[in-house]
Amino acid sequence: MNKKFDRQSSFGWLINVVASQASKKFETELKKHGLTIALWPPLMCLWEEEGINQSEIAKKSKVENSTTTRTLDKLVALGLVERRDDPHSRRAFRIYLTDKGRALKEVLLPIPVAVNQDLLNTLDDDEQKEMIRLLQKLVAKV
Repeated sequence: MNKKFDRQSSFGWLINVVASQASKKFETELKKHGLTIALWPPLMCLWEEEGINQSEIAKKSKVENSTTTRTLDKLVALGLVERRDDPHSRRAFRIYLTDKGRALKEVLLPIPVAVNQDLLNTLDDDEQKEMIRLLQKLVAKV
């Protein structure tokens, strides 16, 4: 089957436009708190579950392990997380939020909620739920 490429109906192009807009809005708000969007995935994972290792953070956030190492280094330098020895492995570390990192949760979580709502407000409630359901299905395969 030979389908002609049409940018206006290309999933990749459409999702990229939406993702780019979301990233710009989110990054602008995070910068007000001295953070970047790259620091967000590990923070989200740690707010959900502290004491996991770097590999678990990388897997949960769908980010490469090497990228996660650099990101965690930055979060440590900012005083938001700390590495603690893993009692089950001499080479591994468990990652924990500091009090400062924990406190940011209540400050930062409203930001993506507002960005998401702003982007989704064109859709009615049922369309929003269906969009999220379909995207979750796609992400589960990644």
